[in-house]
Amino acid sequence: MRIEQLYRYPVKGLTAEALEEVVVEEGQTLPHDRRFALAQGDSGFDPEAPRFRPKQNFACLMANAKVALVQAGFDPRSGILALAAPGRAPLAAQATTPEGRAEIAVWLSEFLADEARGTMTFVEAPGHAFTDQVKKGVSLINMASLHALEAAIGRKLDPLRFRANIYFTGLPAWAEFDWIGSRIQAGGATLEVFKRTIRCPATQVDLATGTRDLDIPALMRQHFGHADLGVHATVVESGRIARGDAIERLP
Repeated sequence: MRIEQLYRYPVKGLTAEALEEVVVEEGQTLPHDRRFALAQGDSGFDPEAPRFRPKQNFACLMANAKVALVQAGFDPRSGILALAAPGRAPLAAQATTPEGRAEIAVWLSEFLADEARGTMTFVEAPGHAFTDQVKKGVSLINMASLHALEAAIGRKLDPLRFRANIYFTGLPAWAEFDWIGSRIQAGGATLEVFKRTIRCPATQVDLATGTRDLDIPALMRQHFGHADLGVHATVVESGRIARGDAIERLP
């Protein structure tokens, strides 16, 4: 088994950023993965006392298909987040300062328009990650399982619809579900797989158009009897992971 692609998503719901390699720490996400989020005005999220909140409390593809049209790039060295979207002047602002986050919140809120609920805030909370799971971790997709879905529906899919961190090859379709409760070696890091990834309406969105064109969860239930694609894992031993690295299930 081999790692084909690595991605992080610095802003929840926004653009994937491809990586060649990364060092993951025990109990953490990939560095800068889901570091920021655009919180809806009624989210109740408090950056001073951060705790897990379901994804619909933030701008996300599940609730806001048009965020697919926002192109975002984050430079962790400078803290600058660059944003571009159709019909909007581009913005580059400091995502790590209150002033910069306020600029970003206004820009994204104006783009979302009537999809914004109350006064939206662009949030960061040191030590907190805006993941869809209570546990911090890493998400993986077996490309053979994705190809099985494509064959069933007769259509190619952009793998980034599924917003995983690690995309890998070399395992039969759906065999990754047998990993639940097991440890795997991914490059120099050890991961423990704890659950299957249940797919939500976020996967309905065509990333090129920002519109819902396929009901992926319904199609999966129709063809496979479930709506699960991919697995979630926690990092139990820190290490380096790179494209091309091997993945191995540990005894």
